[in-house]
Amino acid sequence: MPSATRRRSAGRGELLAGLALLAAFALWTALVQCVDVRPVGQNGTDVGFAALNVWFHELTGVHMGIYLVTDWLGLVPIAVCLCFGVLGAVQLVRRRSLLRVDADLLLLGAYYILVVFGYLVFEMSPVNYRPIPIDGMMEASYPSSTTLLVLSVMPTLKYQVDRRAKSLVLRGAATVFAVGFSALMVLGRLVAGVHWATDIVGAALLAAGLFMTYRSAVAFADRRRANLDTEGRGWSSARSCRS
Repeated sequence: MPSATRRRSAGRGELLAGLALLAAFALWTALVQCVDVRPVGQNGTDVGFAALNVWFHELTGVHMGIYLVTDWLGLVPIAVCLCFGVLGAVQLVRRRSLLRVDADLLLLGAYYILVVFGYLVFEMSPVNYRPIPIDGMMEASYPSSTTLLVLSVMPTLKYQVDRRAKSLVLRGAATVFAVGFSALMVLGRLVAGVHWATDIVGAALLAAGLFMTYRSAVAFADRRRANLDTEGRGWSSARSCRS
């Protein structure tokens, strides 16, 4: 009973945290379009929190080398996604039914699709543009797509390893790698000078909100499975008593 209570409270708590973070992202996005908006971007395009963003951009400068390194390192979270995709595909082949694939993996696939959808929405409807052109082109800048990718995917690596691995060493290594890599990438995008500071904040809020929502979905799926297992054992016991 205590474990069931903890699962229930954890799922609700994570859902509330996720919704709160998504609400904070929505509010932040609105503020970016309303507070201190000035034509300080490329070709006179508007940028919110202009004083803060221009000050930080001038402070860090532009470092294309860091930009290129972090751009290539963006392949790491993509590789993580592919690994989990392969794991799900192997389960599908072996178990011969999509319904028999682990629920947390199915939800993970849906979560990754949701992250891509969030990126595409802001790519098609730019809030602001990068401080500098990339390959001579103006590109949408809010929220930072690389930051969103990293902070959405790397926590799932730690989360899945914690769920599946029994080795404390492996769990610890996954935690150190996920946290260290994420910090390196966020810092790199901040100082590279290819984003406004508010782009990074927006990406972090969106990624955190989506991830906590994913965790809550997994917690609810775990609780449903636990309830079904309990009911199944109850029916088995009843049949045994009748026989």
